[in-house]
Amino acid sequence: MKRGFTLSESNLADLLPYSYAELLDRVSQKLKPKRFEHVQRVADTAEKLAQKYGADVTRARVAGIVHDYAKDLPDEAFKQVILSQQLDPALLGYNNGIWHGVVGTYFIQRDLQIYDPAILSAVGKHTIGAPKMSKLDQIIFIADFIEPGREFPGVDAARKAAETSLAAGVAFELAQTLNFLVSKKQKIYPKTIASYNAWVVHN
Repeated sequence: MKRGFTLSESNLADLLPYSYAELLDRVSQKLKPKRFEHVQRVADTAEKLAQKYGADVTRARVAGIVHDYAKDLPDEAFKQVILSQQLDPALLGYNNGIWHGVVGTYFIQRDLQIYDPAILSAVGKHTIGAPKMSKLDQIIFIADFIEPGREFPGVDAARKAAETSLAAGVAFELAQTLNFLVSKKQKIYPKTIASYNAWVVHN
């Protein structure tokens, strides 16, 4: 994609059965105001990363907008989907921090009629990563971590890593996340460890 790309309705024809404005309206109705501001910043950041690294800008923006669509749902809603859709039963031992990405894709398909495999993959992996990630997967994973509203020790280094390469950005984020979880003695989802091994240990 060329720099200066502008989102237009024609670019959305294969992704949404409605307008971008309606997508924003639907998502805003599901999220708390601060979270809706967050997803817009993630979409902006994802678009910039897509322009920089030659990814699909429209998919990056849409994925950024919907990546936290399920974040504010009650735990019971996630548990019901894990059981009814026969997802990894180990997920029941975790919480919203994992669920809203991995399980959230179900709600995005059901409520928003978004079925694009690339977008769903990026949303599904943004909380845990994966040993193999597409360019769009990496972009959403990173954009959620470094968007301008984020303020935490190491965020500036994370942004610099993302400027170096997507792989560097992913590796930095996974290392930072694992260090945090270990320091807090929190349970770590096995697929997150697999992601760490693939992107940090093996690079």
